Amino acid sequence: MAIITGLSGNEMHCLSLKGMTPGELVVGNSVFSVGFIGGIASSLKTLIGGEVTQITSVIHEGRLNAIERLHHEARHRGADGVTGMSSEIIQHAGSVEFLSVGSCVHAAGGGGEHPFSTSADGQELYCQLDAGFHPVKFVFGNVAYSIGLGGGVLGALRSLKRGEVPEFSQVFYRTRHLALERIAEEARAAQANAVVGIRTSIVPFQGMQEMVMIGTASRHGALPAPVSGVDVVTSDLTNEEMWNLIRIGYMPVQLVLGVSVYSLGVVGGVSAFFRSLARGEIPELTTLIYEARANALLQVKRQAEACGADDVVGVKTYVYQLGGGMIEFLVIGTAVRRMAGLGTATEQLPPQAIIKDKDTFVNAANRALGRELGEPRFA
Repeated sequence: MAIITGLSGNEMHCLSLKGMTPGELVVGNSVFSVGFIGGIASSLKTLIGGEVTQITSVIHEGRLNAIERLHHEARHRGADGVTGMSSEIIQHAGSVEFLSVGSCVHAAGGGGEHPFSTSADGQELYCQLDAGFHPVKFVFGNVAYSIGLGGGVLGALRSLKRGEVPEFSQVFYRTRHLALERIAEEARAAQANAVVGIRTSIVPFQGMQEMVMIGTASRHGALPAPVSGVDVVTSDLTNEEMWNLIRIGYMPVQLVLGVSVYSLGVVGGVSAFFRSLARGEIPELTTLIYEARANALLQVKRQAEACGADDVVGVKTYVYQLGGGMIEFLVIGTAVRRMAGLGTATEQLPPQAIIKDKDTFVNAANRALGRELGEPRFA
């Protein structure tokens, strides 16, 4: 009987090297009323700002419903694992759908009673396994938050002056770390000692923002047993990057985050406006952005030192315009530490593990974007 799978040819090849064969595509979903969610959101505007716990709970429930239904379908199909799992939110007319999709895999001699699940696709899963990380469960951590009326008022007053706006920095710093704490706790509950391949998204939701981290709770033999009180390793390195680090003796320790919200201020804004009328550098903006980025990077450095890391790798910076002349700088990286005795199962990754699959469906919008970027035109 023919199977329908989301695995590509490269993924199938990589998984075959680990003794796995493709299975069926599996789906789980849960649909909530927008009116129900919007009613909760409108009644929970806080003076202080920060997490809106009821909305966090609703989103968590919706995502979890979809994931559990996908797992049920995978068990029904006798799968030994599910790869490439996603957790999406789709807006429909009058409703919100929480959707999870993945592809089953089968292993020789497997029973399908307790299939693993992972956010890694087939190529990434090869890298995970070869680096000694055995997947246990797809996990996520989320937080819904708002700046709040009080944060807006205090922030507006502070924004009259150039520099950091602590009220906003504190709200954003705390919410970013809540998502990380929650994904680590899910991994601990699954008896895993690491969460690898973490991907972070920030999306608007019913007038607020949701930050969600997804990854794979895994076990590695070189790490302490997964018990209460022991820190869970967290990493947002790609699985290919992680393989290379394990190969040269580095173990991920902790995903580190730095957050800084700065305002140009009224005086600086007026000055920058007049300077922008003439050609040349705008010193007010140059120094402001430099200071904000440096502050966020300093937070990352301190976190890495606190967890005993040797280096922070894969550092990425993101900039968000918050309105009112304020900017958030978010810095994310993975703290790593040298560890004796580390190694990979093979000496070199196969080409199929690092080849990026091409999208063979191109719609009009993507085609137009490709032309704007100077990419080759399609006939």
